[in-house]
Amino acid sequence: MANLINSKVEPFNVQAYHLGELKNVCDTDLLGHWSIFFFYPADFTFVCPTELEDLSDTYEDFKKLNCEIYSVSTDSAFVHKAWADASPSIAKIRYPMLSDSAGTLSRAFHVLIEEAGQALRGSFIVNPEGIIKAYEVHDLGIGRNAEELLRKLEAAQFVAQHGDQVCPARWKPGKSTLKPGLDLVGKL
Repeated sequence: MANLINSKVEPFNVQAYHLGELKNVCDTDLLGHWSIFFFYPADFTFVCPTELEDLSDTYEDFKKLNCEIYSVSTDSAFVHKAWADASPSIAKIRYPMLSDSAGTLSRAFHVLIEEAGQALRGSFIVNPEGIIKAYEVHDLGIGRNAEELLRKLEAAQFVAQHGDQVCPARWKPGKSTLKPGLDLVGKL
């Protein structure tokens, strides 16, 4: 897998299901705000609705940080709508659900399982310039935690604002950061 840190999101234009409507989302829509790309294998499955509901439950916290969430699967936008119509967990989602039926986004983010036509569970934090700043990829059976993703977004935003400081393990806003330098070597 190629390293995607500090790479620009490739140009794309896909259909999405969002707030009861179909619309297009493209790479230029990412500019000016932080973005989370949240890849998952498929609609109408088992772990996926628990993850998407977890994101939905913390969506306002992401929005307060000027961040939009884009969930992505290789299902069509029509399947996303059908899933929202059938599932109370998915019906409450307020972020765009992107259709990657051609696998373009999944390939660009290096999460597509070609033989299955599905994506691994990949979470990507993208800055307002469209640059990937953090990501994590899980196997299909391992669910993710929206609170940890939110914490990583907060850390990425802090580092972007305070380039001379870094965030240690378990860092949360308001906690101490570190300023790299020789005086810290061997002292931590």
